Amino acid sequence: KMRSLLVYWLLAQSASVTGQLYTNESEVPYYGLSPPVYPTPEANGTTSTRWAIAHKRAKAMSSQMTLEEKANITRGYTGQCTGNSGAVPRLGIPSLCMGDAPLGVRGQEFVSSFPAGIHVAATWDRGLMYRYGEAIGAEYKGKGLNIALGPVAGPLGRVVRGGRNWEGLSNDPYLAGEGMGEVTRGIQDQGVMATPKHFLLNEQEFRRLPTRGVGESISSNVDDRTIHELYMFPFMNGLKEGAVCIMCSYQRINNSYSCQNSKLLNGLLKTELGFEGFVLSDWGGQQGGVASANSGLDLVMPSGGFWGKNLTDAVGNGSVSAERVTDMATRILASWYYMGQDNGYPSKGIYSNTMKHAPIDVQGSHRNLIREIGAAGTVLVKNVNKTLPLQRPTFLCVYGYDATLPLTPWVSSRFGGGYDVNFGWNTFNGTLIMGGGSGSGTPPYVISPFQAIQERITKDNGIVRWDFVNENPAMAFDNADACLVFINAYASESFDRVSLTDDFSDRLVANTAAQCVNTIVVIHSTGIRTVDAWIDNPNVTAVLFAGVPGQESGNSIVDILWGSINPSGRLPYTVAKNESDYGNVLNSTVSFDAFPQDNFTEGLYIDYRAFDKNNIEPRYEFGYGLSYTTFAYADLVVTPEPGVNTTALPDPDTPIVQGGHPDLWEVVATVTASVTNTGDVAGHEVAQLYVGIPSSDEFETPVRQLRGFQRLPVRPGESQSVLFRLTRRDLSVWDVVVQQWRLQEGEYKVYVGASSRDLRLNGTLEITH
Repeated sequence: KMRSLLVYWLLAQSASVTGQLYTNESEVPYYGLSPPVYPTPEANGTTSTRWAIAHKRAKAMSSQMTLEEKANITRGYTGQCTGNSGAVPRLGIPSLCMGDAPLGVRGQEFVSSFPAGIHVAATWDRGLMYRYGEAIGAEYKGKGLNIALGPVAGPLGRVVRGGRNWEGLSNDPYLAGEGMGEVTRGIQDQGVMATPKHFLLNEQEFRRLPTRGVGESISSNVDDRTIHELYMFPFMNGLKEGAVCIMCSYQRINNSYSCQNSKLLNGLLKTELGFEGFVLSDWGGQQGGVASANSGLDLVMPSGGFWGKNLTDAVGNGSVSAERVTDMATRILASWYYMGQDNGYPSKGIYSNTMKHAPIDVQGSHRNLIREIGAAGTVLVKNVNKTLPLQRPTFLCVYGYDATLPLTPWVSSRFGGGYDVNFGWNTFNGTLIMGGGSGSGTPPYVISPFQAIQERITKDNGIVRWDFVNENPAMAFDNADACLVFINAYASESFDRVSLTDDFSDRLVANTAAQCVNTIVVIHSTGIRTVDAWIDNPNVTAVLFAGVPGQESGNSIVDILWGSINPSGRLPYTVAKNESDYGNVLNSTVSFDAFPQDNFTEGLYIDYRAFDKNNIEPRYEFGYGLSYTTFAYADLVVTPEPGVNTTALPDPDTPIVQGGHPDLWEVVATVTASVTNTGDVAGHEVAQLYVGIPSSDEFETPVRQLRGFQRLPVRPGESQSVLFRLTRRDLSVWDVVVQQWRLQEGEYKVYVGASSRDLRLNGTLEITH
């Protein structure tokens, strides 16, 4: 795999100059595989009074603009920010300032680096998800950024080794959707435009872009039902919470580029989901001018792309209608008005590190939230005989490259690694707080695990020994209470992971455990990391998946190790025993064809859905995580919502609003249960609801699907009630014939428990029409 990627990269670089790899394969057979949907619907603000007012103002403003001015605000320019739209000074319309990253403002001083999306998902806590978005939004606004380029639910995480999975919010559409909705709401409540991305099916990095001399980008070929029930599902939550901007992705979908795919943008996004805002291209993602305009793209980045004067010329020759350009401008302006950014918005405070300027400190007290989320998203997966929490240790050994800071990280504003320096990395040489690429942040500082451990143990007059380099540390420390081994698993934009493990780290763990009977392993990981090389070693007494926790990393892990916080993180993916257990979705599709194809033949069955279908026993299942206490479940009650409409299809006479048909969000039933802390330590339990939707010859469905979760604080001996609300969408399947969400008659199985396989309670829900 690694060799193939390196060969491809070298060949691609050569081909970009020589043109030797390109074949004469015809594109004709690939036309029409994505259905055409024209024209682009004009936004009209029918979703809400707020949208109606914004669109009325936008239309009044756009009516005063010339065609050239309208075209000018649909394109990007070089400027202070990562992205800068055109301005119309005579009408007081400013350039909109856009910036990365989803985990915080990148490339600036006095900003925070928050945990990555996958770590936030591991908290399974809607409240923390909202506060995360709120804090990020506050920092963006403080720097005068109009648009935050996040959150992420694309990639969803179909490809297990996908390079950008860590930016997203898990590979389950429900968990990712709840996260996307809460983070979007949090960002926009601060007055900043959120940008759910990448719409849609950006599931691998290999050949995500067309390459000169090689061919077009990869085509994600996916059936209609799978698009709806899996990949589009999370974006519905972001839209329902008012997202004003959506970023289209790089690759082709059913052989039509995402940013000029009329089915995707005109059909799904702007018609079926009623999107009132504007579609923004990923940087360099526009592959055609007239095609993208007519297919629903509204704003191109980072320059004029195929537009600019070409767009006005296209109107002149009839290739693009004047009404389409007016709608582009109106959608952008309406979003600006919707967010209230026309009134007293902070001026741009974006500077390069070589520019002398007064500091603009937007960190506030966000370090406390970062520390809290860092601990809440840490997952305890092994804990033999209550090894953890540590009981006032006075002698610890700390080993591993991940325990300390990287020595020279500032080669770019991407602390986690830039495109030009990190190709093919499998681990990060230093403590891993984020992945690489455009999703990286610029931390004001980093608290390493070793720093935090050393500060903590000295409070008890303890001592510490360390080795951050050797894979077989010299250990003559028989009096040590425990040996802590820190390893990591890296990933980055621009390439997919080459493995879910690495030999150096596995040897480090095995060698330490061979000499230390109390070896505790901490893994900072951008995603799935297999552990079967050493997990059954009896001297490995505890294991923590510590994710990518942001700048307070060391403090967060010390809070867990010493028991100041009871671990409650749950895995947002399935950890297999063997990499081969993931089947065809382990790796990205590697093809050197001119028109490479990636067929999503697995349909709905990724991660735990596939493990359930194929009866594969995982090492640690989706939703799994241990605690320092124990919990019992009881009193399951499933109650149909009285008076709710349970007809097969949503009411066809109800107008669509942003987020989809309003009926989809109606509560059809509630599920309640009680959770009791049966141990002697206070802690949070993450109660999870799974539903088995009736399966038939017409609609084969997964054995069970996540459809609810709640993180509950419970004191010893106390019981807490948990309430789940099941909506029509939660219980429906996508009917490709009638092109609507269908609520089937029959018996729905209901499960409540502590993971996708630890199901403590079960019941049924009967749906009749």
